[in-house]
Amino acid sequence: MRGFIYAAHPVRVLFGAGTLADLRGEVERLGRQRALLVSGSSQPDVVARAAEGLGDLVAARFDGAAMHTPVEVTERALAAAGDVDCVVSIGGGSATGLGKAVAVRRGIPLVAVATTYAGSEVTPTLGETSDGVKTTRTEPGILPATVIYDVDLTLGMPVGLSVVSGVNAMAHAVEALYSADANPAVDAMAVQSITLLASGLRRIVAAPDDADARADALAGAWLAGTCLGAVGMGLHHKLCHTLGGSFGLPHAETHTVVLPHAMAYNAAAAPEAMARVATALAASRPGDGGADGPAFAGRSARGQDAAAMMYDFVVEVGGPTSLAELGLKRDDIPAAAKLATAKPYPNPREVTEDGIAGLLADALAGTRPAGAPDFSWLTEQVVASFAGTPDPRTKQLVTDLVRRLHAFAEDNDVTQDEWQYAIDFLTRTGEITSPTRQEFVLLSDTLGVSSMVDLLTNSRTPDTTPSAVLGPFYVPGPPPVAPGADISGSLPGTPLWVDVRIEGVNGEPIADATVDVWQSNEDGFYDLQLPDLDGPVLRGRLHSEADGHVRFWTILPSEYPIPVDGPVGAMLTATGRHPYRAPHLHFLIDAPGHRRLITQLFVDGGAYLDSDTVFGVKDDLIVDFGPGGGSRPDGKPGEWRELTYTFRIG
Repeated sequence: MRGFIYAAHPVRVLFGAGTLADLRGEVERLGRQRALLVSGSSQPDVVARAAEGLGDLVAARFDGAAMHTPVEVTERALAAAGDVDCVVSIGGGSATGLGKAVAVRRGIPLVAVATTYAGSEVTPTLGETSDGVKTTRTEPGILPATVIYDVDLTLGMPVGLSVVSGVNAMAHAVEALYSADANPAVDAMAVQSITLLASGLRRIVAAPDDADARADALAGAWLAGTCLGAVGMGLHHKLCHTLGGSFGLPHAETHTVVLPHAMAYNAAAAPEAMARVATALAASRPGDGGADGPAFAGRSARGQDAAAMMYDFVVEVGGPTSLAELGLKRDDIPAAAKLATAKPYPNPREVTEDGIAGLLADALAGTRPAGAPDFSWLTEQVVASFAGTPDPRTKQLVTDLVRRLHAFAEDNDVTQDEWQYAIDFLTRTGEITSPTRQEFVLLSDTLGVSSMVDLLTNSRTPDTTPSAVLGPFYVPGPPPVAPGADISGSLPGTPLWVDVRIEGVNGEPIADATVDVWQSNEDGFYDLQLPDLDGPVLRGRLHSEADGHVRFWTILPSEYPIPVDGPVGAMLTATGRHPYRAPHLHFLIDAPGHRRLITQLFVDGGAYLDSDTVFGVKDDLIVDFGPGGGSRPDGKPGEWRELTYTFRIG
């Protein structure tokens, strides 16, 4: 169990398309009349639109925002501000940082309009650079009063900037997952952020004007920034601040290059966090159904491979992978490592000067972090081979099966010997299967697949009797049985009188419904397993009477083991599972105009009700097979049991 303290930072967020039009209203809502409009030199058209929307509320403007928020730039902005009572920032992290720096020094509110995926606009954190050293501080007064996310403003963002800005935001989410302050709320936001950003960036690279992809990336950035504001950051952010503030490396690009290597450094010390990152990256890759189709990457989602997966993602979307291309020199590494380890800070793995030097050397060279090789090309080749499948449903099932099978093999690092054993297992299963021995059905049943398909197929009709698995011992066309007859074939056992009623969902009796029944004997064997029997017993076909009733004699069913002399039995033994089924009686009910019902009635108080080996027991199907009251319906003496039940079919 982990303990935590979670403090939510309130900030008003306006998210959508065209929300820049609400800027003046937000300033007025805060009761402000004189705004300082700060920005960088890029996107002058967006700044002009903002100024036009604010109108006479613009008291001063400053367009000199710079990376890493140098204090000398902040001082110039303060000098230009005059007598303002609020700040409006337009742009990415640089403009937001400058807006925060001015607003917190003046003690006035900030309205931040985000035009990139920086995420810092929803944090109470400010990073500033002075004399070549970047330091950060966090306090409530730094948090903007309102953040405006206008998806339309991101449509013209160049793809390259979109990529590095988005990966920069992903870094906030990744570090939040292994932060010392991590908690379930932040975990959920971080995973969703990574998934949205990775999916959005892939689609932006393919179609830069895809508004839905831009919206996903912007929402992911908002969540990432919220994570950044809620918990402390670690090695990655400390290192990037060092490289940016002391060596002049570009902010977002540096985050993009360093992230996989910082993840690799921390992977062994934060396995759960890395597994979440790997799963989120895997889930972000669209399936065969397109961008909104089944998300299954067909590749490893193991935590130890998360760093390699992140590196592969950066390569896929065209981001930078080497600090050398950003301007860092090999001779800079010792100084950078020394600066990054000068003061202690929380991090999953101990931060050492030698360790950081090794990390930086890998990042300088652009080396892919160690991890499983990327075999997704094979999965995609196999999936592509089914592209011409004419039936859409068949195509969906086959391609999704391929992705899941490939992912299973990769996630579990399946060996050649293990896969050959699996092939031999299935071969033996086929060889032992016959009309009287359905080993494949047993396999499906004991893995719970039969019950899962049954639930998916039949659980959507709550007004009808629950269904259950067919099982391996049903034989089509059982012998006809007259009303009130005995299907036990005089086999030993406690006599059981069955009086069940078939009715519709409105309670009306259903006449002439075909009802197949079958069960085991008191020793737990079906007639198919007893070759010495002359003909079928403990099974038959009856028809409901005019009042909907079906009545017959049989014997009390017993718990029994499924056959264990084949591959399924070997699997149960190897996994320490028992082979027993709870005692039950099978029913298959067909009536014209109604949906077929396949179900079982279980003996209340019977053994293995809570551990039925095929997972077939449902509470509504556990029924009293109690002592019969009064004299037997056939007038014979002796102990007997009675089962009464009403089946409702739709």
